[in-house]
Amino acid sequence: MPIHPELTTLAYVTTPDRSRVLLVHRVARESDEQLGKYNGLGGKVEPGEDIVAAMRRELREEAGIEAAALELRGTVSWPGFNGRDVFGFVFLVTAFDGEIPEANDEGTLAWHDVATMMDLPMWDGDRHFLPLVFDASVGQFHGVLPYDGGHSVGWRVSVLPGT
Repeated sequence: MPIHPELTTLAYVTTPDRSRVLLVHRVARESDEQLGKYNGLGGKVEPGEDIVAAMRRELREEAGIEAAALELRGTVSWPGFNGRDVFGFVFLVTAFDGEIPEANDEGTLAWHDVATMMDLPMWDGDRHFLPLVFDASVGQFHGVLPYDGGHSVGWRVSVLPGT
């Protein structure tokens, strides 16, 4: 049976040396399904948008920046994520233009060390694919991360080697 997932983008914006990553701490809305969690930037792909255009729009909306260096790191399928199927295109942004505000409509924006970001509260499933986002030896990854009851219940991934 074919799936009809919600298409999304997700970016991890880094400093030029890739040691720090910009994360949003989702604390602005009590009704947010991600309340209290740290995450990258991104959102839904709008009708008529390609994934790069959607990612660029989301970065403008959420952080006021224009991506100058943008790399598709992989994809993640989240079947059953809070009762819906979601398919995300995961990017690494290593250069940008613009000034990042202290906060957006979802919460506060701040730089965190890549080496310790896994210590922050986040979706448990993110811990499976985040190391792949920052691993230069990985060309791309394409994973399936099923959710049930708000928690990941598995992880399958295909990793393509870097060049």
